Amino acid sequence: MTNMPAITVLMPACNAGGYIAEAIESVLAQTFTSFELLIINDGSTDETEAVLQQFTDSRIRVIHQSNTGIAAALNTGLTLATAPYIARFDADDYCMPQRLEKQYAFLQTHPDYVIVGCDADYTGEGGEYVFTYRLPAHTDEEIRQLPLWICPFIHSGVMYRKQAVMDAGGYDVHAHSFEDHLLWHKVLAIGKGYNLSAVLLRVRLNPQSVTIDEQWRPAAFIQLKHTALREGSVSAAAGRQLLALLASQENGRLKEGAYHSLLAKKYLWDNHQPAKARVALRLLLRQYPTRVQGYGLYLLSYLPERWIRWLYERRTKKINVHAE
Repeated sequence: MTNMPAITVLMPACNAGGYIAEAIESVLAQTFTSFELLIINDGSTDETEAVLQQFTDSRIRVIHQSNTGIAAALNTGLTLATAPYIARFDADDYCMPQRLEKQYAFLQTHPDYVIVGCDADYTGEGGEYVFTYRLPAHTDEEIRQLPLWICPFIHSGVMYRKQAVMDAGGYDVHAHSFEDHLLWHKVLAIGKGYNLSAVLLRVRLNPQSVTIDEQWRPAAFIQLKHTALREGSVSAAAGRQLLALLASQENGRLKEGAYHSLLAKKYLWDNHQPAKARVALRLLLRQYPTRVQGYGLYLLSYLPERWIRWLYERRTKKINVHAE
């Protein structure tokens, strides 16, 4: 590139060989073309590097490094990014063609805003549509009224001003699995935030994903996370505790179970397809036959949709009151 790009698309990648080609192609197909795609290959041991070598577009920069974790990889990317705007993107997701164009236009015309996100479609592991996620808040005022524990943005769908994130201290390397959530609170102390009411992203749910359904996390993990969000930081000691708790769940069986549980709930609450929910629940119960919640959801799937929605709304209100 002879000219400085307007946007750095920052993509960390660790063992994303099965999906990263599609993710890269979606960036290269953007209607807005003044960008660099900065990929931090964070110690991949699968075919990720071989897939990356197939791309020759001059806008792609790849940094190969030993595994440091997503927060540290992102901080490396921030220091190497040449553009004033950063578009976060994950190696297993898909950018809609006008994503960069729309988010760049918003930040250009709203100088007091430092971050802009978007709604997203979520797909299953194979790319099949599961549901559309409409964020719970879109305007800056709505975002600031959200309870502390609700993340206001989809991480792989945000664009932010690089300097604002640098001024906020970047990603906290001790905030394992919620480094973005913690960062947003710091960034919103610097400037305004907004979520576009447009689906500009497809997020892929898969068992290998860094994030799993938090209902599968130990209570100690949730407590440490909420404490960090309230205090605005994570100590090194708390970080070690978080990492140990995550490591205790680093097994394929648990991730598969959490994945099928999440699919089932989305096919009940968000995109009412009870037959698909029951398929996911059968897979869940095959792995976890003693998980009582799975049987409850299976029975729930036979209720009329309006009853299921009513029960979900009651459950959500109860969770919010308890979290407060």
